[in-house]
Amino acid sequence: MSTSAASSDNTPAEPIGDIAVGTVTDRLVDANAKYAARFTDPGMDARPVLRVAVVACMDARLDLHEALGLELGDCHTIRNAGGVVTDDVVRSLTISQRALGTRSVVLIHHTGCGLETLTEEFRQELETEVGQRPTWAVESFRDVDQDVRQSMERVRTSPFLVHTDDIRGFVFDVRTGLLREIDPA
Repeated sequence: MSTSAASSDNTPAEPIGDIAVGTVTDRLVDANAKYAARFTDPGMDARPVLRVAVVACMDARLDLHEALGLELGDCHTIRNAGGVVTDDVVRSLTISQRALGTRSVVLIHHTGCGLETLTEEFRQELETEVGQRPTWAVESFRDVDQDVRQSMERVRTSPFLVHTDDIRGFVFDVRTGLLREIDPA
């Protein structure tokens, strides 16, 4: 599917692959204008109705709301590369629990994750390229089930989280759309 659009000065953008330069963000902004035109304030606050926080990979193949039958306002969604429980995820979960009332945490990794193809050498390559070593870890992994177990353990043992009784982890199969629960043991 080829996308065509003009830049802000109405000159056609040059395509890179199937996407014209400068048009993706314009397309998103245009879509937002259409959305806003039919938007009505749902009258919600920031507290999720189901009192659950979902931590998942940022992979574009995961449509979490559709896959989990969630509606707007049902959950907090925290996404990053790999769905890994990092310090920033703990920060978000802590705010979610302590300030906004969540009680359950669902962790979702997936098959075919890009982090399975990286190593910590990625950080060294970045340091060589830009002259500064990233302060963050890549958190790559080879065994998705074990990585889910590690993430569950990080949530369960965080001193900042007060609700650690309902922590469950899953692997989403990107080919079938099914979740497979991971035993924390």
